[in-house]
Amino acid sequence: MFSLSEHPHRRFNALTGQWVLVSPHRTKRPWLGQVEKIAPEQQPTYDPDCYLCPGNSRAGGVHNPKYTSTFVFDNDFAALLADTPRQRLTRRDLIIAEGEPGICRVICFSPRHDLTLARMSEDEIGEVVDVWADEFRGLGGRESVSYVQIFENRGAMMGASNPHPHCQVWATASIPDEPAKEQQRLTSYSDVNGTCLLCDYAELELNEGSRIVLENDGFLALVPFWAVWPFETLVISREHTPDIGALNRVRRRDMACILKRLTAVYDRVFGVSFPYTMGFHQQPTDGTLHPEWHLHAHFYPPLLRSATVRKFMVGYEMLGTPQRDITPESAAARLRELASVQE
Repeated sequence: MFSLSEHPHRRFNALTGQWVLVSPHRTKRPWLGQVEKIAPEQQPTYDPDCYLCPGNSRAGGVHNPKYTSTFVFDNDFAALLADTPRQRLTRRDLIIAEGEPGICRVICFSPRHDLTLARMSEDEIGEVVDVWADEFRGLGGRESVSYVQIFENRGAMMGASNPHPHCQVWATASIPDEPAKEQQRLTSYSDVNGTCLLCDYAELELNEGSRIVLENDGFLALVPFWAVWPFETLVISREHTPDIGALNRVRRRDMACILKRLTAVYDRVFGVSFPYTMGFHQQPTDGTLHPEWHLHAHFYPPLLRSATVRKFMVGYEMLGTPQRDITPESAAARLRELASVQE
């Protein structure tokens, strides 16, 4: 039987119409992020106490293989469980909860403990992109999965539980709120204009130029006109591509290149290993055709004016609407200037 105190579920906010994911079983999760006091480049290449390094022990006595490239495993402390009952509880349409089955995986980018995307080679990042594509297709091909969310938290400031280079993949039975909101906008724009919102937006930004940070044949990296975070960026496929799995070999290499260059630029902003949350938004895998979807990635870095000053959502931002002081155009200019520095 479904239990609110034991099973992963999502709860409906009757005031806003949005959902919140609750994982009551996850409180025993290990945490190493708080003790991270040194930059990744000063970390050892191998840490015997790291549960993500090759050959080391994880939860329950499971040992990692001595992997030499990427490594994927089911999260030992997953926020979602595949056997969660898909039941719904409701009281007068005010108390609403739904069981949320799913799968959570961890992808180690490299066996080296001291690397980040910015410090990996394009070939190494290309292998990561290939794994992202495989995971999207494999998990998204399951009848029980409606959405595959790939994301990376870098740095203890952003909640990373371990400094070893890695990301997570959460495959869910429902479509999460953020991509669901984007889907609504993508669909309505396509219905009215007969074109793709992000195709048109990328063309507009290229013509204007003031918010472009980096570009190559396959992707654009820009500070979006509506950016909330100080140095927020949006990475957009230049072709109308629905998901990572649809990228050919050349475009995957383009993605690896733009990710390496962008994360390296971030590290130059304040001369530190820049913390961020990054994630891909791509078409749902709910068995429905989604011609409106256009592959893109969001980068949300919290640092504002220095390596010690970060942006918080407080006051009016929590109760009203987000606010920023530095304009997206000036943020893009600074990132673009740093992108021209010899790599």
